[in-house]
Amino acid sequence: MFLPDLFFDLNTFFHQDLLLNKEPIWETLKNLKKYFNFLSLGKIDCKIPSSVTLINPQEISIGKGTVVEPGAYLEGPCFIGENCQVRQGAYVRPFVLTGNHCVLGHASELKHSILLDHAAAPHFNYVGDSILGNHVNLGAGVICANFRLDHGEVKVEVEGKRFDTGMNKLGAIIGDHSQLGCNSVTNPGVLLRKKTFSRPCTSIQNSNLRFIHDNQKPPQAQHLSS
Repeated sequence: MFLPDLFFDLNTFFHQDLLLNKEPIWETLKNLKKYFNFLSLGKIDCKIPSSVTLINPQEISIGKGTVVEPGAYLEGPCFIGENCQVRQGAYVRPFVLTGNHCVLGHASELKHSILLDHAAAPHFNYVGDSILGNHVNLGAGVICANFRLDHGEVKVEVEGKRFDTGMNKLGAIIGDHSQLGCNSVTNPGVLLRKKTFSRPCTSIQNSNLRFIHDNQKPPQAQHLSS
């Protein structure tokens, strides 16, 4: 239940071993720091402007073809794939891992998160303790909240049933080819199926999975109203 292949096509993702195929998807985030121990870090295969801040550069890897714009901030350990964009003002905190062709945008903050290929957090986004699937796009100002107001354990709720995660910080798991409209906010622990679309300024408080339908047939596009 809630296995990675429910959310993502992993056939072309370089870090397939990171996603624990027999465990609920949030266990992958628990495994992220350990996974970094097995990565070859400290290899930067692109030009870094002098105004870019690199903290712990020996623990930062950036792939070929990636463009890091002046004024970006990256703190290792982190692993940025090939042909990505790290735009001016991006704030990349430790344990961010991306696939290829990703966008870490202007004034976007990312920490302890995974972006699969072609995922984009391009403008004024917060992505914490989250996973963005292939071709996921966050509209400007989208926030993936990861911490409960009462500081308690984040629980995943699907169709009225609640599941313990053992995590006090858990953002959003967003399936492939989803798009969230500008200034939308996801509650901590929200799981969104593939091809989810939300209108601008949507408060996404609940997961949109269905126990039976999601396991029996490929999901159709689902639109979330504000």
